[in-house]
Amino acid sequence: MIAAIATTMGSAFAAQPEPWQTRFQPPATEIMASMVWFEQYTLWFIVPITIFVLALLVYVGWKFRASANPNPSRTTHNTMIEVVWTVVPVLILVAIAFPSFQLLNAQYSPPREAELTIKATGVQWYWSYEYQVGETPITFDAVMLQDADRATYGKEDVAAYPRLLAVDNEMVVPVDTVVRVLVTASDVLHAFAMPAFGIKRDAVPGRLNETWFLANKEGLYYGQCSELCGKDHAYMPIAVRVVSKEQYAAWQQAAAANVTEANKALLASLKAQNAVASAD
Repeated sequence: MIAAIATTMGSAFAAQPEPWQTRFQPPATEIMASMVWFEQYTLWFIVPITIFVLALLVYVGWKFRASANPNPSRTTHNTMIEVVWTVVPVLILVAIAFPSFQLLNAQYSPPREAELTIKATGVQWYWSYEYQVGETPITFDAVMLQDADRATYGKEDVAAYPRLLAVDNEMVVPVDTVVRVLVTASDVLHAFAMPAFGIKRDAVPGRLNETWFLANKEGLYYGQCSELCGKDHAYMPIAVRVVSKEQYAAWQQAAAANVTEANKALLASLKAQNAVASAD
C-alpha cells in the first residue's frame, strides 16, 4: 500500500504551510503518504457517523418532545438495536485498526539500515546539527533567518524562504537515503517535527530519542519546534533541504572545511540547475 502511494508523487518542490490551510502538506516520504491515505480512509467512517449521530439527536429531540408525548414511553431495552450498536462499532474499529497497525509498524521499520546519521539538538531557540560522517563530524547551528541577513545568505526570495520558517543553515540530506535523526535538547523540552516527512520526536535534555525518514523528493521542507519551550518558541523553525546524491556528496566534502561556504556553493548550484530547467 505504501509503495503504491509513493509512486504517484511528483518531483522536487518546497513544502511549507499555507494561509488557511486545513489539510496536510504534500507528502515527501512514503510514511507521510500513508498517513494522508489513512486520514482520507478514516473520513469515510467519521463523516457518516457524525451525520448519523447528529440526525439521530435532532430526530429524537423532535419525535419525543414533551408536548407530543404527555405519557412518555417506558421501553427499557430492544435486543435487536443493542446487538446492532455493539456489532457495527466493533466492525468499524477492526476496519480502522488493521491499516492503523500496518502504518504504526512501518513507522518503526526502516526499509534498510541508516545510511546517514544526524544528531539534532534543540537549544533555546535554535537547532544544532551534528553529522556523524568521516573522522571529523560536521556541526553547525540553524537559526531563524532575519530579514537583514537575506542578502548575506542569498535568500532574498521570500516565497522560497518565508519569514519565520527560513533559517541561515539548512539541514542538507540526499534524496532516496535512509536518514536516522537522533533528537535531544540542551536546556528545556523541545520537539523536532517535519510535517512533510511525517515525523515528530520530543527533544529531552539528557536523553536521545530516535526517528528516521527517507525523502523521495528533492526540495526544501519546513517544520517547527512543536513543544512550548519559552518566549521564542515560535521562532525556532526547522529547514531540511533534500538534494541529489551527487550534490550532497559535494556539499559534505565542502562542509567538512566550511559549512557557510558549502551552503553558498550548494545554493549557487541549485540556482543554476533551476535556471537550466526554466530555459528548457
